[in-house]
Amino acid sequence: MQREFRMDRRAYLKTVGAVGAAGVVAGCQSGSDDTIVPGTASGFPPFEYTEGGELVGFDVALAEEVIDRAGYEVGEWVDIEFDSLIPSLTDGDLDLIAAAMTIDDEREQQIDFTDPYWESNQAVLVAEGGDFQPESTDDLGGMRVGAQAGTTGEDQVEALIEDGTVSENDFRQYDNYTLAVQDLENGNVDAVVIDIPVARNFAESRSVAVAFEIETGEQFGLGMREDDDRLSDVNEALAEVQEDGTYEELVDEWFE
Repeated sequence: MQREFRMDRRAYLKTVGAVGAAGVVAGCQSGSDDTIVPGTASGFPPFEYTEGGELVGFDVALAEEVIDRAGYEVGEWVDIEFDSLIPSLTDGDLDLIAAAMTIDDEREQQIDFTDPYWESNQAVLVAEGGDFQPESTDDLGGMRVGAQAGTTGEDQVEALIEDGTVSENDFRQYDNYTLAVQDLENGNVDAVVIDIPVARNFAESRSVAVAFEIETGEQFGLGMREDDDRLSDVNEALAEVQEDGTYEELVDEWFE
């Protein structure tokens, strides 16, 4: 049975304001001890995207609920390119990354992560009904393949370049996946490598389709600075949200 979504959005409406203002990082500072400034990279539905001028999505709702449960105020959202999130976090321009970010060794050398909140694989997205319908990564040879900069989708393409499957000249790098999918629809790229839930979301709303899945076993976490002692509070709040049914309500709201 569909649950009624009762997520309290008061913190968002009070602190976010216009999304355009949230995208300006220059000069902003991270929150005080009682405020956590979250950051994301919109254009990754249903995790984070803009709708009617408002920043929305699963990560947005989850992060706000977790910050509130942890006993902190939600600061003004910072919306920037994905590969700028970690530098902005370590520079103190934001306090928490909520952007479907995969926990991996390279990132863990720079920041800390909460316990995982999502598991995902990668998918290969192609034009719906097009002539190119690959069944495995071997079929990507000689094709133009795109991914968003700084993502694990890009890592997968780079691995295919290293093993000789994809030519480096055929790799297309994008600032966000909305641009990548537009290029896919316009025939400027043959395939896009992207997280499976986001690929399915695009397939429901655009003229693209999931050709096949690449099993990567990724886990997403919320990112925080290594010296931020609020991490334990955020982790406890995340566990509470997962245990009391709120997490399931968020999944129902944003993915079903």
